[in-house]
Amino acid sequence: MRGECQRIVARLNVQRGVYRIVMDNAISELDQIKRQLMTLHRPKKPKMLVVDDEPDNLDLLYRTFRRDFNVLKAESGIRALEVLGIEGEVAVIISDQRMPEMKGTEFLSKTVPQFPNTVRIILTGFTDIEDLVDAINSGQVYKYITKPWDPNELKMVVQKAAETYEILKQRTEELDRAQNQIQLLATIMQTAVDYPSLEASLDPIATAISDNFLADFCILQLVEGNVLIPVQGCHTTGSTVENWLADDPLVREAITSQTIQGVVNIGLDTNLASLPHYQKSGIQAHLSIPVSHKGRSIALISMQWKQPCSLRPDELTTVHLAAQEVALVLTSFQGH
Repeated sequence: MRGECQRIVARLNVQRGVYRIVMDNAISELDQIKRQLMTLHRPKKPKMLVVDDEPDNLDLLYRTFRRDFNVLKAESGIRALEVLGIEGEVAVIISDQRMPEMKGTEFLSKTVPQFPNTVRIILTGFTDIEDLVDAINSGQVYKYITKPWDPNELKMVVQKAAETYEILKQRTEELDRAQNQIQLLATIMQTAVDYPSLEASLDPIATAISDNFLADFCILQLVEGNVLIPVQGCHTTGSTVENWLADDPLVREAITSQTIQGVVNIGLDTNLASLPHYQKSGIQAHLSIPVSHKGRSIALISMQWKQPCSLRPDELTTVHLAAQEVALVLTSFQGH
């Protein structure tokens, strides 16, 4: 078993130069799909939650920021927690400190575990220094603003808070993607050790890929002479997977060109949307990824979603790396 792992690692090291060439070529191959994904990830107004028990202050905060933010309102800390439970993470929270039932600092402290990246601002008309110092020192509060506030000063503080949130969110997402990529590639490689045959490895690989990219369906099917053969592995979040890949133009193009093909919103592509298998299956996004070795297609990975694809453009790099890793694992069984 250890020898098998070492053999695969050695093959990976030998092919580092090939990986570099493949990745350089992949940039141009994936540009079209990346552009599609970018249209689905156009920036939206960041969310902001304002909390104050005085209706006039609440309305003033809403009017101050509604142009640049999707502003949510709550008249108490308890109601604000309910709003967050429904709406999810927001970029910035502005909360009054002195409110009935729950102080602003107490409310903000309750939001930290679930929403660590959210930036929190306290409004206070009192010299409640001890509470504020404790909240700031514990990282629960980014800034405090004294009442009555200067609208221009508050706008500047909130703008910097929103920028801070975006940086924190980006770093968190990058870390998560890096960890997911490492885990996925390690899982794919491990199948060469854990399973006795190529056929037995296909379902686990399809499952790992499907789980990583949150696909509703994933099929890993072998290819011989640019033609799909019956040997396949699959994973679905539902009950069954219907395999119509042989009839799909994206699949045919992916196999013959050995480049990733995909549409992230099939409803906007009249040619694909009219095909019977898309109409029947309800698939709204499809990525067809060739698995190639020594200039020939040996398998195909099909990832399908029932909604327009939510992948980020930079995740396509992981898709490409996964296909290269699958090629190494599948060819490693040839020597068994």
